[in-house]
Amino acid sequence: MSNTLNRPIRVLVAKVGLDGHDRGAKVIATSLRDAGMEVIYTGLRQTPEMVVNTALQEDVDAIGVSILSGAHMTVFPKIVDVMKQKGLNEVLLTGGGIIPEADMKKLKEIGVGELFAPGTTMVTIVDYIKNWVAEHRNF
Repeated sequence: MSNTLNRPIRVLVAKVGLDGHDRGAKVIATSLRDAGMEVIYTGLRQTPEMVVNTALQEDVDAIGVSILSGAHMTVFPKIVDVMKQKGLNEVLLTGGGIIPEADMKKLKEIGVGELFAPGTTMVTIVDYIKNWVAEHRNF
């Protein structure tokens, strides 16, 4: 990662699998952009490999996955595995959608960051990403 002090936070917003509901992802992407971040939106029907490869190519600080399909216990572990294989150890994997609390806990145990349920304020999401990057970015 070529992190520099003056570079804006770069976030990849992704929709993985057959989940075709992208309104929330687009709202998140716009809100992050409005907060001064550079945002790359993958569009629909991405594979975990496609998401990680795009994250590598775009030199992002964070990957945010929006998932409403119920496949979170398949999608997030696969992304974590591909991130490890590709050496993306300094990138935050976060996201949100319809994810039960018990599953959120399991996903955090394997290395996924904070996961946000519907109704979470944009300020909460923006602050989380900004604080995580400030704490983990190598200057």
